Amino acid sequence: MPRFLKLVLPTLAVTFSALLLAEEPASDLPSLTIRTSSRMVVVDVVASDKKGKPVTGLKADEFTVEENGKKQKIGVFSPASARKLQGNAPSTGILSNRAESVGPAGAPVVLLIDALNTHFREQAYGRSEMLKYVAEQAQTGRPMAVLALTDRLHVLQQFTSDPQVLLSAIRQFKPQESVLQPGTALPPPTLAVQNELASFSNVQLSYQSERRTIITLEAMRALARMLGGLPGRKSVVWLTADLPFALIPEDREISNEQLLADLPGQGRQRSLAVNAGGSMAAEQRQLHNDDIRQAESRLASANISIYPVDLRGLVSGAESLSEISGAHPEDIHGADLANAALAQASSLRSSQATLEEIAAETGGKAYINENEIKQGVALAAADDEAAYTIGYYPENKKWDGKYRNIRLKTSQGDLQLRYRRGYFALDPLASKQTNHDGDVLSAVEFNAPATQISFLAQAKPADAGKVRVVFLVDAHTIAAEDAGSSKKLDVNFYAFAFDSMGKSLGVHSLKVDRAFDAATFQQIMDKGMMVPLDMDLPAGTNELRLAILDNKTGYIGTARGPLQQ
Repeated sequence: MPRFLKLVLPTLAVTFSALLLAEEPASDLPSLTIRTSSRMVVVDVVASDKKGKPVTGLKADEFTVEENGKKQKIGVFSPASARKLQGNAPSTGILSNRAESVGPAGAPVVLLIDALNTHFREQAYGRSEMLKYVAEQAQTGRPMAVLALTDRLHVLQQFTSDPQVLLSAIRQFKPQESVLQPGTALPPPTLAVQNELASFSNVQLSYQSERRTIITLEAMRALARMLGGLPGRKSVVWLTADLPFALIPEDREISNEQLLADLPGQGRQRSLAVNAGGSMAAEQRQLHNDDIRQAESRLASANISIYPVDLRGLVSGAESLSEISGAHPEDIHGADLANAALAQASSLRSSQATLEEIAAETGGKAYINENEIKQGVALAAADDEAAYTIGYYPENKKWDGKYRNIRLKTSQGDLQLRYRRGYFALDPLASKQTNHDGDVLSAVEFNAPATQISFLAQAKPADAGKVRVVFLVDAHTIAAEDAGSSKKLDVNFYAFAFDSMGKSLGVHSLKVDRAFDAATFQQIMDKGMMVPLDMDLPAGTNELRLAILDNKTGYIGTARGPLQQ
């Protein structure tokens, strides 16, 4: 197969490119294209005046970028107005995940309702606020997608500017108890019983926090795969009541002395042993440090800004105290009630601080302690009017994984700028993970295309019971490694067969791991990378799901469609 590829790739690429010429986007559409192997740092910045109104028309020479206090040279600059795609459905029989085929005709906004980290009551409230917002924005034509996070991330509605379609998708979402929360409410126990169950409860909370962390991390990876190939800034409005981690991992273990200093009442009443659940949760967070850093890096590479919207609305943190005191007033003492109020208020503030941290690290803005949740959704959508994309190659060429601070300024000193405040210097070509099979399966099962690797594909029947799938990959979206005078590519291709019920029937795969001489590589860059894959069709095959994996970066592209007979 490697010899075959070397001989036929250039010819096939030219031929297939000509056949699919109608699929090419209009050449006059400006876009910011950055190779996945690029070590460019891309920062989206939102500019507004003192009154919070968007400021448009700024130029590149009006911005200054600093990294760890050192000025950087701006290499790429793009205003929001230059990043508009015109959607173009692929021709019959052609599967595509390219931005102009699956993306919106404007700046993408994603509404994500978080049932995993939110109680039933707040989910219902968030759903009603989303319906209000979409109904009021009926005439704007703004493209949106609606997602839900339960035990995993689901797409309820792909990008559309039709308000009726959006309203229908939101109405289909039914508030539910989290899969990690009990479905039946129990009477609140007395404070005495609470103390007896404290150790067990903390361990249980630690387990729930661990599960929520894993599922939320996978949701962030899925978002990066879904949105990574769309040009420009993407806003994700994350409607939630809590998130289990911030994007800057830190050691949150606490000693008895620190606990006594921060929470005097709690320090006297509770020993470190009672706080074992909290310590275990801290250890588990530390175990996920690398995963969290990778998630932050993936979100940044995909130009995703998160706008957490607190579905609890205007709260003090002591709302549940009335339930305890009302159920068992004889057991409530002043000191106990004060300690409980202090603990709950501290927990609320910690939760809200996490939402603010995630917003700051991605260039979004948290919307907390407000009852008009729909205003938080409107905030994210409005920011796109004053967004600029700035790219630079850092002078510090040492990709050591450490965190680096970013600071932006403008010559108009009275402007307010919002942007992600730093990044982890992770080498995009030095991924520690060597086995991405689980990521490929997750991407194939997700009900939206992964766009990090852009491609077209065509499947045609071959011999009886067989089909030939021909991939045409945009080589700008895969990593090329220097190999002397050649360029090396390491890419996996997959074709999955599914039945009409969504059950996987089998998979065929092909690995291309070889170096191409300069002339052949240039043709691949100019015309695309053409790879044929022959597969046997299991009985009952109704749908093909295709995937491409870049083994150097871990980036993935997927597309699906009915089997053409």
